[in-house]
Amino acid sequence: MLQYDLVVVGSGPAGRRGAIQAAKLGKKVLVIEQGKRVGGVSVHTGTIPSKTLRETALNLSGWRERGFYGRSYRVKEEISADDLRRRLLITLNHEVEVLEHQFARNRVQHIRGKASFINASTLQVIKDDGETTQVTAASVLLAVGTKPFRPNYMPFDGKSVLDSDELLDIQDLPRSMVVIGAGVIGIEYATIFSALDTAVTVIDPKATMLDFIDKEIIEDFTYQLRDRNMKLLLGQKADKVERLENGKVELTLDSGRRLTTDMVLFAAGRMGATDALNLQAIGLEADSRGRLKVNPETFQTSVANIYAAGDVVGFPSLASTSMEQGRIAARVAVGAVAKEPPKYFPYGIYAVPEISTCGLTEEEMKERGIPYECGIARFRETSRGHIMGLDTGLLKLIFSLKTRRLLGVHIVGEGATELVHIGQAVLNLKGTVEYFVENTFNYPTLAEAYKIAGLDAWNRMGDIKSEL
Repeated sequence: MLQYDLVVVGSGPAGRRGAIQAAKLGKKVLVIEQGKRVGGVSVHTGTIPSKTLRETALNLSGWRERGFYGRSYRVKEEISADDLRRRLLITLNHEVEVLEHQFARNRVQHIRGKASFINASTLQVIKDDGETTQVTAASVLLAVGTKPFRPNYMPFDGKSVLDSDELLDIQDLPRSMVVIGAGVIGIEYATIFSALDTAVTVIDPKATMLDFIDKEIIEDFTYQLRDRNMKLLLGQKADKVERLENGKVELTLDSGRRLTTDMVLFAAGRMGATDALNLQAIGLEADSRGRLKVNPETFQTSVANIYAAGDVVGFPSLASTSMEQGRIAARVAVGAVAKEPPKYFPYGIYAVPEISTCGLTEEEMKERGIPYECGIARFRETSRGHIMGLDTGLLKLIFSLKTRRLLGVHIVGEGATELVHIGQAVLNLKGTVEYFVENTFNYPTLAEAYKIAGLDAWNRMGDIKSEL
């Protein structure tokens, strides 16, 4: 029987970062991955594929140049599913090669197969060829990720009614699409296909979307979606979804409205991929969505030597936070000191346009009773924005009136997920409005929007420096 200091189940962001961290500490580490190649959901069906699809769609459609050349501008007149898939395969192969090299360089062993618990220290692994082996570990890190939620009432067929994993294998681009679910995944794919000139309708039972984002940012985002004729049917539920003989799909909403479309994407949630782990053998229980409860500081489960990290533990379910969770969990699991991460981390929503945010929203400032002031900059106010042909894009900074510290940065528009890191650094280093007013930013850049927004807030707050 093979013995290890740490066995990691899953090779997504949390699994690979945790495995490499433990290996760097001189521990014997094994990664078990049930997929055909390492990388997990993030590399093969989630983060990397969706972002690659987005970039390909924007490039081939000429989306970024339409501010200059008009909405009819195209780089490639006829864009096919094969065009999208070609770049996707190149990117995925590169990601896998990099990860395999990282494992080899750090002496991390990995095998393919399905893992399940025999007891808290022993796992059984069934390989693709049916061979069974057992491994023992001082500690186990569960980083199994999630899979799409597939309710029984949805007539999934992989062609006209799909989940978000199946969407990557479509043979033809639909002329029309209905997306059920206005969460991050649903909105990302809805806006990507809209950029490809697919007529997109989004349905969600909730009357609002992306509630963890600052409302002013969502209002601007919503305006941009409706301006390009996307339909947002919020506060409505699809009671019935039926495939028609002509290949189309008919949806009946609880409002009585009927929709006919070429394709339905069901993106209303994901489930923790824990059902095959035999958790009952170790006295561990997942919730109704297959997620595991952990100590938020150590990522230890109720079983002392079992840890869990990444999407399987729930919110925020970001690749970036999953990596850090996996690293912390691995350090604790092998007895190393793990420092608490900075309080604020960025969210990135790779929609078209991008949204990124870090820190407190204006709504949270009001709830906490913190006196505040906001500064706003629009990308069209920057010279770089003019050069790029941008007529949309917004950066919002929120400052405490008492301490003048930056407490929130919120961006919608081109490059938002890159730009947010300037605000993140200032926020975590407890910088004030004076940082933006007194510092020089490269010209012309979109980052100059920080200075514009800082001056906007400073003008409202007055020239009185904080004592802190």
